Amino acid sequence: MCHLSLILPLKYQSSSYGRAQAASRDVFDTAQANTQAKTVEPALPAPQHSAPNILIGLDADMSSASAESGEAIRRGIVLAINEINRNGGVLGRHFQLIVRDHRVNPGRGIDNIEAFGKMKNLVAVVGGIHTPVALEELETIHHHQLIYLGAWAAGTPVIDNGYDPNYVFRVSVRDEYAGEFLVREAMRMGYRRPGLLLEQTGWGESNERAIINALRQRGLAPVGIEWFQWGTMDMTDLYDGLVAANADVILLVANPLEGVVAIQSMAYLPVAQRLPIISHWGITGGGRDFFRSVREHLSSVDLYFLQTFSFIEPPFPERAARLFNAYKSTFPQCNSPQDVFSPVGTAHAYELIHLLKLAIEKAATINRPAVRKALEHLGTYQGVIRDYASPFTPTRHDALTIDDFRLARYSDQGAIIPLQKAQ
Repeated sequence: MCHLSLILPLKYQSSSYGRAQAASRDVFDTAQANTQAKTVEPALPAPQHSAPNILIGLDADMSSASAESGEAIRRGIVLAINEINRNGGVLGRHFQLIVRDHRVNPGRGIDNIEAFGKMKNLVAVVGGIHTPVALEELETIHHHQLIYLGAWAAGTPVIDNGYDPNYVFRVSVRDEYAGEFLVREAMRMGYRRPGLLLEQTGWGESNERAIINALRQRGLAPVGIEWFQWGTMDMTDLYDGLVAANADVILLVANPLEGVVAIQSMAYLPVAQRLPIISHWGITGGGRDFFRSVREHLSSVDLYFLQTFSFIEPPFPERAARLFNAYKSTFPQCNSPQDVFSPVGTAHAYELIHLLKLAIEKAATINRPAVRKALEHLGTYQGVIRDYASPFTPTRHDALTIDDFRLARYSDQGAIIPLQKAQ
């Protein structure tokens, strides 16, 4: 299996996001990272070019509880860079990746963006899973006219940020759509009295608005809303309130560390009080280690979660097979699609780098404002996630729609298995 060791069982964890250590050593040494930039060379040797490389930054959690999400994104970038460089690069130059670890700390994130913004030949930064970090970085992103490519963070305000021109583009979930999707799927399963369990962050608040709006359109409302802070170690009292309000399903918005607590706390309730959980996808940012932390409880908790892409049941099998073959050639010990942790992060990042390449070619320069404008006017592109008629426009910087969303579950071995799409 190809995975990192990130999320420890709760008895070994502290309440801080920053304590878990990553164990990835296959290109990027996260345990040594702090906020120092690391240059990631392509997995394949590149021919020497006289022109300097075009730099792409990665600003993500690489060493804390969601580090597998950062590593999944990094892998997607590396796969795209290898493919592009092997075919001659762009404008006669090669791409090169620089990684900086924000460790879920918005202040570190701002420092990373400041450093990236000042780098010569750096055209864009790919962002990670955490909406709160991305929101705090927006001012610095736009101060440096730095193209920010969102590969995971789903908060609606990350894109609808009020900046004009807007330098943020995303291939990922948008919470406005996710709220509708989670409610729609809950209704399809027959639930009518959802209780909301949300992290107390900008991401949680974004989802609260989206879910309440989706329920309101159906003449419904949540029976209760409970909030938790990062580092919460027990959610029994929160569930008690939702059970007392007669909830028949929990809509969960959490990242891996608190997601473990949410599932464990549900499993410890009396059998008659346990409720199914339909979760946003943040919990899966912990990859296989999240699964190992909750595995023994999944026989007691009915868990579903949102996804956009799977190598197991991809929308375009031939395209996905080519990407997977490159994946297993580049990252050892991955023998089957079930071995790919956090596949959405890899697929989104891979897609974004190819769209960036098209924009640079269209602009015929790496000047950031010119590339930003070109991103809004790309033509058709056949990706691994979807066929894009126009990935972005001047008024739409989200490339995916609700039609790209799926519910998924864990297999007994921890693989993410997409469910049949509702007709």
